[in-house]
Amino acid sequence: MREWEQFIPEEERKIYEKAGYKNKDTFGRNPALLIIDVITGFTGTKAMDIMDAIDEFPTSCGKVAWDALPKIQALLQACRDADVPVIYSTSDPNFKAAFGNATKRGVDTTDFEKLATEFPDMIKPKEGEFIVRKARASAFFGTHLITYLVRKNIDCLLVTGTSTCGCVRGTVLDGYSFGYPVFLVEECVFDRSRTSHLVNLFEMNAKYATVIQLNEALNYVQRLRKIEGRQALAR
Repeated sequence: MREWEQFIPEEERKIYEKAGYKNKDTFGRNPALLIIDVITGFTGTKAMDIMDAIDEFPTSCGKVAWDALPKIQALLQACRDADVPVIYSTSDPNFKAAFGNATKRGVDTTDFEKLATEFPDMIKPKEGEFIVRKARASAFFGTHLITYLVRKNIDCLLVTGTSTCGCVRGTVLDGYSFGYPVFLVEECVFDRSRTSHLVNLFEMNAKYATVIQLNEALNYVQRLRKIEGRQALAR
């Protein structure tokens, strides 16, 4: 049993199971990889304890981000090798300065300048990879993401990034609402709160997504390379 399952009391797990909240989605033939908000404002410039990391960037998630980064990098490279479309999301600083945060978190007058929207070198986008600049939690809200997915004939989503309880969850819910099977790669998502991270993995797996491990995601992506004609679907 995985950590996010063990975290929920056994009695509550039995309730969910009896009510049918344990179905697993089926992988498609033409996935897209979503990397949600893995930007310096959430990772910081280096691995630090969370309280020190917040001194650098108020939104930083600390060491958990740096635990996830090499795993996201591994999945990213596998997706690139298999011609799986890669999509990044980041904040829209212009909208934020005019209208406020993606969440209700309080900010001071210098906060907008401190919140970096750059991607760490380890997972930096390549030329031609789609970047969604968003003003709210979901990568779908107020963006062209759904149009891009339709044009690319995408039939399921691999989701990574941060924070598990915030922008990842918002994106997962909207992806599910648009009819996509959503696969959340547990080692590739992170949150400043361990409690929120584990509870939201359990909840999303029960209702809106299938939480998978990195090895399963890598095996799936590698199998795609053997499907004849699959690449044409993504053009």
